[in-house]
Formats: sequence, structure tokens, C-alpha cells
Amino acid sequence: MASVPEPCFDDLPLVARDVARGVSRLLFRHDCYALCEVPLANGRRADLFAIDAKGCITIVEIKVSKADLRGDCKWPEYLDYCDRFFWAVPQGFDLNPFEETGFRPEIAGLIVADRYDAAVVREAAHRPMPPARRKAETLRFARRGALRMLGTLDPGLAGMD
Repeated sequence: MASVPEPCFDDLPLVARDVARGVSRLLFRHDCYALCEVPLANGRRADLFAIDAKGCITIVEIKVSKADLRGDCKWPEYLDYCDRFFWAVPQGFDLNPFEETGFRPEIAGLIVADRYDAAVVREAAHRPMPPARRKAETLRFARRGALRMLGTLDPGLAGMD
């Protein structure tokens, strides 16, 4: 029997969960609702995957150390699964690397957050997804959210996520 899933970012430093909480609050104020640690169809896992009332999909990748940022070579694989992509970091993080061409500042937005709130430092470019991909990802989002909620009612079903 499956067990109740671990809270999001349980295997990462507490600051990662704090950043996720602040970013989620920011997104919520903009009528955009997020799920954490969402597996994508290509096998990658988005830290935050959010959708707004118009169906715009946003992925947020959280980085809490320069080593984590420099070692992440997989993030471009998220771009096909969202309309907007943001980096999110804690307050005090050196923002200079995000201006380097390898981190695609012309596409990727930047958010600074703590556990209580967040601010957009640089807006992300809006790059509309193809309609078929949008439909597939929207359905996956809805089903994943429903399954997670069902898991709170019946923990035996929670591990299906």
C-alpha cells in the first residue's frame, strides 16, 4: 500500500521550502495556482508548476546555492512545458549569474523570495505553448492536483502521484 507523500522539498534545505512558499503566495495573488515537485512528460521534475485563469502555464525553478545553479544543465528541458519560466532564489542570493547568456535572461524571469512573500525582479518572456501541448499539460495538472487532494482523504492512494 502506498504511503502519504512527503511534504514538498522535504529532501532539500529549509530555505528551498521557504522560497517555494513565498513564490506560491506571489503567484496566488496573481490568480495563478501552483503545485510543487511536478513530474513532466519528459522525465524532468518542475519545482513549481502553476496555471492561471487563462490557462497560462508557469514553471519556477528554485535555486538556493550557486553550486546548485551552476550544476543545473537540465533546466532548458522545462521550456517546452510552459509559457513562462522563472528562476526563484532567496534574498541575498547573487543575481549576477542570471544575466549570463547561458541562463537565457531574454526568456527566463527572476524572482527573489522568502517564506512570507516574493518579488519579480525580471519578468519572464511569454512564449505560448502549442495548443496540443497546453491541453495535455493542463489535463495532467488537473489530474495531479485531484490525485494529491484524494491522497489527503485516502492516504493509500497518495503514492500514485
